[in-house]
Amino acid sequence: MPAPTNAADTPVAIVTGAGSGVGLETTRLLASKGWSVALAARTREKLEAARAALQGEGCDAGRVLVHDCDVADPDRVAGLVRATHERFGRIDALVNNAGLAALRPIDKSDPAFLQEMFAVNALGPAYAISACWPIFREQKRGCVVNVATKGTADPFPGFFAYAGAKASVNTFVKSVANEGKRFNIRGFSVAPGAIDTPMLRSMWDEKVLPSDKCLKAADVAAVIVACIEGERDDENGETIFLLPPGA
Repeated sequence: MPAPTNAADTPVAIVTGAGSGVGLETTRLLASKGWSVALAARTREKLEAARAALQGEGCDAGRVLVHDCDVADPDRVAGLVRATHERFGRIDALVNNAGLAALRPIDKSDPAFLQEMFAVNALGPAYAISACWPIFREQKRGCVVNVATKGTADPFPGFFAYAGAKASVNTFVKSVANEGKRFNIRGFSVAPGAIDTPMLRSMWDEKVLPSDKCLKAADVAAVIVACIEGERDDENGETIFLLPPGA
């Protein structure tokens, strides 16, 4: 194993879907607080741009790892976790933010579409949690934050598959909290309403969902980091719903 480049007292987080939106804002906030961060996404160009942005904001290059990863592929997820642990010598937090959303009514939700939605939004986080679990147990510490959606409580028409898959991650954190209790492993699900991100704009324009009626990615990131840093431990194992302005 290569010698870790991370100081022994510097915490480390893996963030999936880190190339833009909530994932990018989460890595920026963690980096500003002194964390080392492993950024994962499918698009290498976005990851390199994110790395440049972090370094431009004063984050030392040694505290940033970029790793292109399709979370639907368990081997790639295992490789991400392994690369992070080899680089930094520890993993303190996992943020399962990568997601895939598409509007499709129930009668148009064919098997291929359902498999894709569940592979990214449900199985991907499960692969990552499972891969990190032995490290968390050995360290006797760790935190999982899954990013879900308000639609898990009240699915918007067309979100049959997306909301159903995301509902899985709410249940995952209950298991994380229950099984992780004796190892000091915590779990949270953050379930926001509409967030003004490129993924949202791929489905709805400003006329349908004005920006002032949406959450900001940085606001969601602040809640994720608060969970990681222990500020919301009374909600360990729970789903934290975040509402847009005026909702």
